[in-house]
Amino acid sequence: MEKLHRLYALAWLLLVLCTLTAYTSSNNCGKIAFISDRDGKAQIYVMDADGSNVVNLTNDFFENWAPEWSPDGEKIAFQSDRDGNWEIYIMDVDGSNI
Repeated sequence: MEKLHRLYALAWLLLVLCTLTAYTSSNNCGKIAFISDRDGKAQIYVMDADGSNVVNLTNDFFENWAPEWSPDGEKIAFQSDRDGNWEIYIMDVDGSNI
């Protein structure tokens, strides 16, 4: 049973690491883009790799999901229901120019 618990813990850790890796950009100085519903709806945030400097980029009334860095680290693509349908949007890394 203990081996099974360790296996589950390892699988969970790998899932978390893979998720964080998918949302990081080597071109953006170790910033991590992520979602959180801490403000009531799923919003896009960025933070430094050490967890500091958390900034809400979308801060709106819509559900925003799945942030992905552009290859050059200058933009973030994400899904949102802001027009009534789930669409893909692109914004600057500071949350402007959606």
